[in-house]
Amino acid sequence: MSTAILTGQPVPGSSIEADLRSLGFAVRSAADTAEAETLLAAVPGEERVALVDARFVGHVHALRLGLTDPRFPLAAIPGAVTAQPAGRQALTRAMARENSAGGGTTLVDSLADRILTALDTDGTEVHRPELGSLVATVPADPQARNEARTALTEVDDEAVRLKSAVKSRDGFFTTYCISPYSRYIARWCARRGLTPNQVTTASLITALIAAACAATGTRGGFVAAGVLLIASFVLDCTDGQLARYSLQYSTLGAWLDATFDRAKEYAYYAGLALGAARGGDDVWGLALGAMVLQTCRHVVDFSFNEANHDATANTSPTAALSDKLDSVGWTVWVRRMIVLPIGERWAMIAVLTAATTPRITFYALLIGCAFAATYTTAGRVLRSLTRKARRTDRAAGALADLADSGPLAQGFAEALKKPARGLPGFTAPVVALLGGLAVVLTGALTGFGAPWVIVAAVVYVLTSGLAVARPLKGALDWLVPPFLRAAEYATVLVLAARADVNGALPAAFGLVAAVAYHHYDTVYRIRGNAGAPPAWLVRSIGGHEGRTLLVTVLAALLTASQFTVALTALAVAVAVVVLVESIRFWVSAGAPAVHDEGEPA
Repeated sequence: MSTAILTGQPVPGSSIEADLRSLGFAVRSAADTAEAETLLAAVPGEERVALVDARFVGHVHALRLGLTDPRFPLAAIPGAVTAQPAGRQALTRAMARENSAGGGTTLVDSLADRILTALDTDGTEVHRPELGSLVATVPADPQARNEARTALTEVDDEAVRLKSAVKSRDGFFTTYCISPYSRYIARWCARRGLTPNQVTTASLITALIAAACAATGTRGGFVAAGVLLIASFVLDCTDGQLARYSLQYSTLGAWLDATFDRAKEYAYYAGLALGAARGGDDVWGLALGAMVLQTCRHVVDFSFNEANHDATANTSPTAALSDKLDSVGWTVWVRRMIVLPIGERWAMIAVLTAATTPRITFYALLIGCAFAATYTTAGRVLRSLTRKARRTDRAAGALADLADSGPLAQGFAEALKKPARGLPGFTAPVVALLGGLAVVLTGALTGFGAPWVIVAAVVYVLTSGLAVARPLKGALDWLVPPFLRAAEYATVLVLAARADVNGALPAAFGLVAAVAYHHYDTVYRIRGNAGAPPAWLVRSIGGHEGRTLLVTVLAALLTASQFTVALTALAVAVAVVVLVESIRFWVSAGAPAVHDEGEPA
């Protein structure tokens, strides 16, 4: 239960008490600062508490945005301030100072606004939601109150609430083909008490049914799969809109939102591959290639953003040109579409599944994603080369965490710290790229079981250690994690393809999926300022270089059939370890409520 303390003299005809109760607050009234402090102290520490001026005039949704968002310890709008348990101590201190300064006299000025000023003076971070056209004010006299009430009637509270439920930056397909009606589905769900997590789960189930339909290998199954994939995407949009519409954010929801999109898409790839196999066409290599390319694209996005998240003097002529193009309407949509974001990508996959074959679907997906990856990566390289930026220790630490270095690479990095100091600034991405190419090309150009691939993997371990021997603060050091991801995933793909036995590529698909989940989990922990996964987890699954070396050793020592069994066992082991730790973390009370407000590629 939450408690709202109304301060000051009540206003006849005011709806503020009813509005607060509609938002789940128990309402108490205080005539002066001393009574407000007493009521504040009486509210249990584990409950949310709000101070609201009794003269407040505003929309209910303004109160909802200011007083009920669970993501922020302290939040405020004009005439109201709220604290969750994490922000309670700061609010109590500010209240005590106000009571001491005011001597407990009857309130004339807004106590909530004075408390907010005191919090700002202390340097305490207070969230102030963007209200837009919504009204939220404390009128000083009857004339101002009448003007505020008139303004209140001129703005449709519900229309603003529906509009704000939609992301401000979405792809063309999502904006024009999904959101115009999915927002109403979100409202329908809210009015029936459904939660975003339930809608997210429904989206996952729908996508898994779509994958099962694709796995039948029949034309009817492919058509049904395409339709269900679009339905899953509609629900995927709805869950986020429902969360924003009703402000139902949670740590569990953050975990579901962060992982289910990739689980749905990659499960669908597997369904298409199974369906193709039923028709006599083996496209597992294409399915795995699509997953590798898509995951590496995301790592490029994450690494670049983390490298520049808090950089100073962060200017670039290329970025300025990009911002200028964003002011021209048609270029915005063209640039968003050519990167093939999730809406456009899923629409393309759904249509091609229903109308063509899995092989054609994967060819189109690989070509589209390769073009998008080239476009976005080239643009970011240009920005980095022309940008004058000083990157922070936090950014360097985030890139090191994204690198996912295990004990072997970390050991070499420690040994190479002193020699690495004299190397040029571009060393890290260059050696990461060369080491990755060495192991991937050796695996592709030699026969299955050739011992040379182990030698190449050892070189990869050494170059991986050298790549992270210095803090990753160089202009292009954000490329290190993507290069390492591509090397590990591509090595598994190449060796499984060279094995040339039934089951090898599906086993490799499972292993890459398990490892990719670990890498996505790492990203969302970093985004939530919770740090990387625990060191024991990274050590237990070997780090990227340990897994790569292990796979090459298995390929050299085992027969093709035995290698397939080993890959399967490794995939299961990695999946179990990372899932158990991930679930433990994301359902714990300390996990961050991370919600992605952008649309990943």
